[in-house]
Amino acid sequence: MKSKFILIVIVLFIISCSGGDSSEMDNSNQNGGNSNTTSSWLIPKDEVIDGGSGKDGIPSINSPVFYGANQAVYLLNEDLIIGIVKNGEVKAYPHRILDWHEVVNDEVGGDKIVISYCPLTGTALGWNRNIEGRELSFGVSGLLYNTNLILYDRQTDSNWSQLEEKCVNGEFIGETPENINLIETTWELWKKEYPNTLVLSDEQGLNRHYDFYPYGPYKEDHDFFVFPIPNLDTRLPSKERIHVLKIENQVKTFRFSDFNGGKVVKKSILGRDVLIVGNENIIQTFILNDEQKDLIFEMNDSTDSFFQDNEDNRWSINGRAISGNRSGDKFEDTNSYMSFWFAVPAFHSNVDIINLQ
Repeated sequence: MKSKFILIVIVLFIISCSGGDSSEMDNSNQNGGNSNTTSSWLIPKDEVIDGGSGKDGIPSINSPVFYGANQAVYLLNEDLIIGIVKNGEVKAYPHRILDWHEVVNDEVGGDKIVISYCPLTGTALGWNRNIEGRELSFGVSGLLYNTNLILYDRQTDSNWSQLEEKCVNGEFIGETPENINLIETTWELWKKEYPNTLVLSDEQGLNRHYDFYPYGPYKEDHDFFVFPIPNLDTRLPSKERIHVLKIENQVKTFRFSDFNGGKVVKKSILGRDVLIVGNENIIQTFILNDEQKDLIFEMNDSTDSFFQDNEDNRWSINGRAISGNRSGDKFEDTNSYMSFWFAVPAFHSNVDIINLQ
């Protein structure tokens, strides 16, 4: 364990000291470099940990550079990406880039957004950067809560907990940003579904080793943690990737092992008609309205869609009908994301593991 900890310390040093700069970075590193650390917090202040890299020691990407899908030769088919489809624009943000930067300030489909990814909890969330009439730019604060990323905004130096999904300290305290739906899957599936996608380039001008996973054995070793974990729940292996669905203030989770070979399930959850669709590489959840809830779905292995219904409508992985008499219809997105298992009970009590076997 000691050798693993030393490895992580070395890696944090490499991440924070690699070359490159950003015109928006704040180089102050005291107490994570954040001027709000002595003001009120919505989370226990004594549980906010300095991760060691310092404020902006892990540099956000503020002017992202993209490739077309055919140019992204640095990616392997099995690499995980975070995808977004918004107002006709499609982009992908690979884990192997996000592992080194954690925050990307971008514009997609005309909307200013931020993509955040925490390698320690395996969680990616998207937020609208326009909050209370102000356009914010986010960075990595260097602080952690429950081993999870705390972002800060450069306009007010407020702190935002990724998995609390709100500002927990500073001028915007209590503010909840608009959630932007993201999709986590393999590069192979994403480029099959969206061949015209843009994808983050491996030339971001920040001199990082994107072919190298910076956290050693962390994501494979279920007993290895860098920081203390509250409410460690042993029902599942700690680093198992699961799909998290937040609905009516409750949390439901789904396992990939239930989707081997592909599966589509309709389930009533807290009075909502929920569609769960997935395979070994992706799990998606949607809310069905009254006109959609009686449809019967099945997986579809064709190149132009992911699943289909009994009316012969074909649906993409983001829940939009791409052919059939419902073409253009869209299922309602859920508040959901992928996560390492341990991080879910760290933030939520009474977490349900839904068995679909």
